[in-house]
Amino acid sequence: MTARTGHVDRFAEQHLPTPEQMPELRFQLPELQFPEYLNAADHFVDRHVRQGRGGHRCIVSPGGIDWTYADLLRTANKIAHVLVDDFGVVPGARVLLRAPNTPMLAACWVAVLKAGAIAVTTMPLYRAAELRHMIEKARVSLALCDARLSDELLKACGGLADLTVAYFETDDVKGIEARMDAKPDHFDNCTTAAEDVAIIGFTSGTTGTPKAAMHYHRDLLATCETYGKYVLQPKHDDLFCGSPPLAFTFGLGGLLLFPLHAGAATLLAEKGPPEDLLRYVQSFGVTTIFTAPIAYRTMAGLAEKYDISTLRTCVSAGETLPGAVFDAWYEKTGLKILDGIGSTEMLHIFVGSPLDRVRSGSTGEAVPGYVAEIHDDDGSPVPNGTVGRLAVKGPTGCKYLDDARQTSYVQNGWNYPGDAYRRDDDGYFYYVARADDIIVSAGYNISGPEVEQALLTHEHVREVAVVAKPDPAHATHIVKAYVVLVDASHHHDAKAEELREHVRAVIAPFKAPREIEFVRELPRTETGKVQRFKLRERASSEGV
Repeated sequence: MTARTGHVDRFAEQHLPTPEQMPELRFQLPELQFPEYLNAADHFVDRHVRQGRGGHRCIVSPGGIDWTYADLLRTANKIAHVLVDDFGVVPGARVLLRAPNTPMLAACWVAVLKAGAIAVTTMPLYRAAELRHMIEKARVSLALCDARLSDELLKACGGLADLTVAYFETDDVKGIEARMDAKPDHFDNCTTAAEDVAIIGFTSGTTGTPKAAMHYHRDLLATCETYGKYVLQPKHDDLFCGSPPLAFTFGLGGLLLFPLHAGAATLLAEKGPPEDLLRYVQSFGVTTIFTAPIAYRTMAGLAEKYDISTLRTCVSAGETLPGAVFDAWYEKTGLKILDGIGSTEMLHIFVGSPLDRVRSGSTGEAVPGYVAEIHDDDGSPVPNGTVGRLAVKGPTGCKYLDDARQTSYVQNGWNYPGDAYRRDDDGYFYYVARADDIIVSAGYNISGPEVEQALLTHEHVREVAVVAKPDPAHATHIVKAYVVLVDASHHHDAKAEELREHVRAVIAPFKAPREIEFVRELPRTETGKVQRFKLRERASSEGV
C-alpha cells in the first residue's frame, strides 16, 4: 500500500531508517490523536488568525519589530509564494535556512512548511565545511540566508551547480524582501501528511560528525502536547525568550513551537548572552526563559541588578544542571529551574517535571506521553537505584537520515540517548554521566559530572569539564579536570591542590582529579554544550 504523503520530492522518505530500525511510537494521550493529514504551519500560525487571534502579539525583537499573528501569517504567505513561484520549490524539497534568531528567520521557517518543503535550519556560527556537509547530506536545493552571513555559505557552495542561494535582510532587487512585494497575502498551504518529514535537525556535534535527525509534521505538535502542555504549561499572555538558536531543537521548541502553540509571544534576539537576557526580562516583561546551565550560573551573580519580577518559568537543557547552579539561582531569585533532558533525535525534552514537582538534583520524571526506563547493556530493565542506560519511548523518536548510527540509538524499539542514569522509587531520574563520561580508574567507576559538580561548589571555579585520561602504565585511566577560574591570576599548582582537597571534602576522595589543567575557556558547540570528545582527544595525546 502506498504511504499517504503530500510530498512530490520523496528523498526524505526514501532515506528514513528501515521499518525494523524505527523506534516504537506511542500515542497514549488523547491529545496525541492526530489527523492523517496536517500541516504544522497551519496549526502554529493560520489557526490563530482563523480563530480570531490575529491581532495578538506574536514575535518581537530588541530591534523594534512587533509582529502580530496576522503579521507573521502575511509575511510567511508572501515568502511561501516566493519559494514556489520564483524558485520552483516542490513539496518535500529541502530548504536550508541560515540566520541568527530574527523574526525573518521564523517567517522563512513557517513559509517552508507552508510550501510542504523541509526546513534545514543551521547555526549562525557554522563554517563552510560544516555547511557543506549538511547541504550534501540533506541534498539541499535552495538556501535562504541572512545577507550578513553570506561568506561561509558561499564558500560551502563552491562547485554545487544544483544549489540556489537567495538572501534576506537586504535591499537587493533579487532579495527575498523585494520579491515579496509583488506577492499576495494569501497562500494555500500544502496538504502534507502527518508523517511527512517537516524538518531535518543536525545534532550539535558534541561527539563528532553531526547526524541528521528527521521529524514529521506530527512530531512538532506532539512535543507541544506533551512537554509543552504538562510540564511547561504556558499561558497565552506569556513572552518567551532565550539563548539557543532556532537551529537547535531546544531553541526551536522553546522560542517558536511552544509559544506559537499556546498563542503566546516570543522575543527573538540575535544574541542572548546572560546579562542581555536579564535586560530583556526587565525591558520587555519576559515571563519564560530557555537557556543553558552556564547562563543561569552567570545570571545568578547579576540578577539583583535587574527587575525580573515578571519572570515565572526558567528552563534548562542541553547539559545537565548542576545542583550548585540550581541552588544559586533559587537563592538569588526565588525561582526554581525546570531541568530536563531532551535530544535532537527526540526533538525536545522527554524527562522533566513541572514547577510544583521539581526536585533539586533530579532531571525529573518521564514527561506525560513518554515512558522512560533504566536498562542494562542487554536492554533489560534494572532495579530502581541502579545505574544503567536511559531508555525512552513516546510519540517522537530517532529517525536518522541514512545513517548507520541509527542501530546504536534505536534498539528493539527503544531510544537510547547515550546517558547513564538512575531512577528512584518515586520515578525521578538522576543523571550520572554520558555513557562515555564514566571514568574507570583504579577499579572504581567515577562519574565525570559528579566531579564537575563538586568542583563547581568552589567559589573560584567558573566552569569545568572532567574527562578520562589514559594511564598506559597501569592499564587504566586517571581523572583529569579542565578548569576555568573566575580569576585567571590564580592559575598555579597550589590552587590545583586546593581544588583537589575541596573535592575530597565534598565527595569520596578517590574521585578527586589526579590532574587539573587551568584553561581560559572550554571547547563548546554553538548551542553551548561542552565538546568533551575534544578534551578526551587532548588528554589522550598527553603523557601521564
